[in-house]
Formats: sequence, C-alpha cells, structure tokens
Amino acid sequence: MPNKILEGEFVKLRPLEISDAQLTYSWRSSSRSRFLNAGAQTIPDQELWIKLRPSDEYNFIIELKSGVPVGMVSLTAIDKINRRAEPGRFLIGDENLVRGLPIAVEAMKLIYELAFNELGLLRLYGTVAADNLLMTKWQKYLGMREEGRLRKHLYLNNEFQDAICLGLLVNEYKKITIHRMNALIFAAKKPS
Repeated sequence: MPNKILEGEFVKLRPLEISDAQLTYSWRSSSRSRFLNAGAQTIPDQELWIKLRPSDEYNFIIELKSGVPVGMVSLTAIDKINRRAEPGRFLIGDENLVRGLPIAVEAMKLIYELAFNELGLLRLYGTVAADNLLMTKWQKYLGMREEGRLRKHLYLNNEFQDAICLGLLVNEYKKITIHRMNALIFAAKKPS
C-alpha cells in the first residue's frame, strides 16, 4: 500500500492502517454504507482485508485537520498502461462531525489531484448503485458523465440493482471539475 499523505485546507488523507479496522468496520456496518459492496463481517475480517490490500492501491482515512478520522476513500484498479483508475470506497463515517464543512469534496479533490496530476492518468471511472441518487447527482455535478448502465449488477440490501457507469477524463477535470470543487471549498471558507 503506497505510504502517501495528501493534505488540503480542511482534511488530510492518511494511509489506511490495520489499527483502523475497528473504526472502519463500524462505518461499514452503519446504514450510511448501504450502497457499498458488502464488507467484512467481523473486526478480524476487516483487519485481514486491510492487511491484504494490493501494493498498488491507495487506501486512505479522511481526517479533519485536528486529526479526527471522519471517513475513508480509495484509488484502486490503477492501470498505468491505459492511464485509468477507479476512485471508490468513499464513505463519510460520521456526518455530524463534517456538517457545514467541504470534507467530501476536498477528499475527492485530493484523490483526483493524485490521479491526474501526480500519476498522470487520463481517466477515472466507476459505478454507483442506481438507488444511490445523491451520489450519482453529486458525481455528475462534479463533472463525471454517465457512460452506461449495468443491469442487475449489484446485490445490495437483499436485492439486485443496476449500476450507473460514470467516467471523467482529464480535460473534463481541468475544464469543469476542479473549478466546481474549488468554488465549493472557497464558499465554505467565507464567513456567514
């Protein structure tokens, strides 16, 4: 697992560690994770999952600048030949701690900067559960484009549902995404 720390104005992304197993397991066991693939069923399973992450994945804990962990996010399926990767495993674990702060958008901005600026990727892509309307709307606002639908692709909440395929190219990131992200972050800095 790459040992890299990414810092923004409101958050820091630090590498996921085995000692995060209990916390991440509690987040993954909450109703907030209902649109994520099924995770570990026990804390020891979560520890093992963390330990077995491939060496080319970036798995982060999202922390407030004060050091309080509030979520997680990853960059996986990194393909340097085809210059693409998949941001995912995105989950804000405690919504109350981040209310009114641009934590989600800044965490994604740091992942996008890593992908496009540091790794030189051309494309980011992923799927979102069709029932996860807020995430789909948010990703589209940030510049991702719907590229298709995989029918009955995900088994979530005891039923199969479609997956919405989304993608973002580096030129779209530079033209749309980075400006929208910066505007949301800037708006949070303005006094009310």
